[in-house]
Amino acid sequence: MNIQEQIETYIASQPEPKRSDMEKLHHMILETLPEAKLWFLDGKNSENKTVSNPNIGYGSYLMKYANGTTREFYQIGMSANTGVISVYVLGIEDKAYLVYTYGKEIGKASVSGYCIKFKNLRDINTGVLKTAIQDGVAISSSN
Repeated sequence: MNIQEQIETYIASQPEPKRSDMEKLHHMILETLPEAKLWFLDGKNSENKTVSNPNIGYGSYLMKYANGTTREFYQIGMSANTGVISVYVLGIEDKAYLVYTYGKEIGKASVSGYCIKFKNLRDINTGVLKTAIQDGVAISSSN
């Protein structure tokens, strides 16, 4: 199965209304980042044990580790978690940036240093989310 098929299967496996929200969000991110590399992480480690929820990724940047090494990783991620959808905005070094820049405007969402969590897409301002995604990609691309 290719990455697009894995993504479609993952989204289709979600219960409603999360499935519809994830489909809309996936298409919104693809429209926002039309040239972005697509990723799908199934949440399993090298021993095939589940260690995290599956993630859909968009874009690419070099993630820097404290020991000085780097590896390619996605800039924006999306995952279905228990009761919420999480959007990950990775590569922003200032962990207060998302909270202070978008936390008050985004609507009914929990915003942390790299994650925006919400129950339903209708509960948030998708224009603000789109701006946060674009901003995060611009910042991580320049780091």
